[in-house]
Amino acid sequence: MGGDRVSDTGLRHKAARLRRAYAPHEHRPLGGYLVAMGAYAGVTGALAGLVKVTGRPVPERPAPSDVVLLSIATHKLSRLLSKDAVTSPLRAPFTRYDRPIGSGEVMEQVRDSGSPTRHAIGELLSCPFCLAVWVATGLTGGLVLAPRLTRLVATALTAVAASDFLQMAYATAQQAAEGGHDDD
Repeated sequence: MGGDRVSDTGLRHKAARLRRAYAPHEHRPLGGYLVAMGAYAGVTGALAGLVKVTGRPVPERPAPSDVVLLSIATHKLSRLLSKDAVTSPLRAPFTRYDRPIGSGEVMEQVRDSGSPTRHAIGELLSCPFCLAVWVATGLTGGLVLAPRLTRLVATALTAVAASDFLQMAYATAQQAAEGGHDDD
């Protein structure tokens, strides 16, 4: 038993030294990132296990239309989860509101309460690029396990993404039209 305590202390010392060597002037929650990577591996393994247990066929090559559909849906769901004002209660335990950034989105800062796991989750939940990996994995797993439902949900998300771009194009055109009517 005493040997476990010595090796645990030695391991913690090595991890602390590695953290300091990796980012000597900035706090980087390497332990939290390891927890996040482990969780991702667990989710991915669970999806693979479900596919195997259910006997669902895995396509050799996804259809190009599915790749496009899931790409746009991944973009929209990642932004919705990481930046939308309405989904901020999901991020609130890990982030702190900073300011609005337009189009119903908010900028948030990661809470650094001394917990590397909380910090890493905050970074993940407030970054659409980081979250996209998780979303794409879930949608891809859904495409194998429940293809009709996944395509329906992805279609709705893709329609919302297209609507967002149309809303922004309309607002830009409206601003340009209003700017062109200067009274000389």
